[in-house]
Amino acid sequence: MSSFSRFDLIPTLQSTLEKQGFVTPTEIQERALPSLLKGTSVVGVAETGSGKTLAYALPVLQKMKQLEEAGDPVSEAGQPRVVILVPSSDLGEQVAKALKVFTHETRLRVRSALGGVSLGVARRNVGSPFEVLLATPGRLEQLMQQRLVNLSDLRFLVLDEADQILDAGFLPSVKRILKASPRDRQLALFTATASEGVQILIQEMFSDAEVIETSGHHRLVSTLTTVNLTVLNGKRFPLLEKLLAEPVEGGTLVFANTREQCDKLAEELAENGYECAIYRGDMDKQERRQNLKDFRAGTKKLVISTDLASRGLDVEIIDRVINYHLPKEVKNYLHRAGRTARAGRKGTVINFVTERDINLMRRLESKGATYA
Repeated sequence: MSSFSRFDLIPTLQSTLEKQGFVTPTEIQERALPSLLKGTSVVGVAETGSGKTLAYALPVLQKMKQLEEAGDPVSEAGQPRVVILVPSSDLGEQVAKALKVFTHETRLRVRSALGGVSLGVARRNVGSPFEVLLATPGRLEQLMQQRLVNLSDLRFLVLDEADQILDAGFLPSVKRILKASPRDRQLALFTATASEGVQILIQEMFSDAEVIETSGHHRLVSTLTTVNLTVLNGKRFPLLEKLLAEPVEGGTLVFANTREQCDKLAEELAENGYECAIYRGDMDKQERRQNLKDFRAGTKKLVISTDLASRGLDVEIIDRVINYHLPKEVKNYLHRAGRTARAGRKGTVINFVTERDINLMRRLESKGATYA
């Protein structure tokens, strides 16, 4: 069995790994770390919950610390040596939290420039020297246009959740950012699904990168239990009430397909005495962040969401995912199911199945779905 101790990581990173209880790397970490540490550009395609953030975070922080220790520290404001592009502010805050665990001992500086947060905050964040910039593509372009950030000293560019970045329409911005960076910078792209758009981006901009596809990508993880419940006469809510009466240790994430369905279900739950929170687009961002914070802390055990919560969010306490309405596409289902049974933990996904969902169920069987 492999161990993080076998990688040639600097003592401060090894120390943090030990303190955080990271012992055995996941498959994507095992395969991507050696290549990234030696300077090779990498494309990593791995299932949700497989530890992609740590796979690039360790090499990024190691290289920045080694430059500093070699007498070449960052001294100019607005000149990051690492840019990590993310599709949303919610995911950006999650990645920032994961990175900062490893900067306490390395003393490296991580700044953010995220859409959904005021431009003034982003301007202040880049107003002093720092090593790592975590940004959404649109916000980074704004700062570059205002000459508050330049990429002339960039050494490492990461695209995290690349499929979602492209889904959000950021491809033109990503291409301009890539072209504005030095030709010799190291590249890393991580994605859960290699959509057609991602494949085109890889061919155009990542043609020299090593492509790593984990054995589990595009499949459901073995620690996930799948339960299908048949919906009769369109009556979903009685099924949900029975499930909510069953005790679970962690949280429950319930998916609907539209904002209207999400709100309607939340209202019905409230009318029947169930406390729940909503997490979807087109709602007050502060409220959405607070709901997610409460869910992470365990003070709220039930969250109703659209597919906004299906991409990239890592909430350890999710023991159960319920598809109140099943999506049409397999990739959306895989992202939803990937919110539980993460990093080797067990979890359950429960599907409310109607006749119109039979084709989806058949396709999922080819992805490793087995039913309890």
